[in-house]
Amino acid sequence: MPNNNAPDFLPSSHRKSESGNVIFFILLAIVLVGLITAAVRGTGEGGHIDNEALAIRVSEVREYMNEIERGLRFIMHDGASETEIRFAHPDAPAGYGDITNTPSRQIFSTSGGGVQYRLPDAGISSAANWEFFGRTHLPGVGTDDAALKEAELIAVLPDVTSAFCAKINKINGYDEAVQPIDTSGSCINASTTFRFSSSSGFTTTGSADTVNDATFTVRPAMQGCVSCAAGGTSDFHFFHVLMAR
Repeated sequence: MPNNNAPDFLPSSHRKSESGNVIFFILLAIVLVGLITAAVRGTGEGGHIDNEALAIRVSEVREYMNEIERGLRFIMHDGASETEIRFAHPDAPAGYGDITNTPSRQIFSTSGGGVQYRLPDAGISSAANWEFFGRTHLPGVGTDDAALKEAELIAVLPDVTSAFCAKINKINGYDEAVQPIDTSGSCINASTTFRFSSSSGFTTTGSADTVNDATFTVRPAMQGCVSCAAGGTSDFHFFHVLMAR
């Protein structure tokens, strides 16, 4: 007689079919999770990732300014005068001179400041190169005597994005409702003719370009971003004071 208590084993083919179905549903679930994740990142989450990337780039720019300042101090401690500082490099515009010209005074020479030359990040600036000028006086930096205003030695990253500009100014404590503006002279992003070099160094005492002081809510204005367009709606440039005078 048949044993009714014996286990009712399924045929091998049935077990394989059920196993295949389980694997199929697991793979389908993985695909669906991936699609949902991609959709979320493409909407709300995507903006968060962009903000993180921007924060990293801002941090990198600020650290680069610290590196250049350290190189500048090293050269100055070696006995150089402020007018002897040079920013030549094979990848820099020819207007900055030749890096082999007194290498001990060159920021980007291993014999001088020892700073690595870097090109602008295309994600935050459309400029081909960093620029260095000695033509602009910033509010609260150095002397504010009208007759004695000296130009600062500044690094400029031209043509930055409005998002980068807003981020850097927020970090530096500027009033978010007031965009720093420079509509006087040749703007903080001076003409290529005035790149800091042996032929174009600091402007003479009292003749430095000035900015729209009332729009600078942080003083001394050692770092930030300015708009060189009336109303502060376009033409954004990052600046950092390397040497106050």
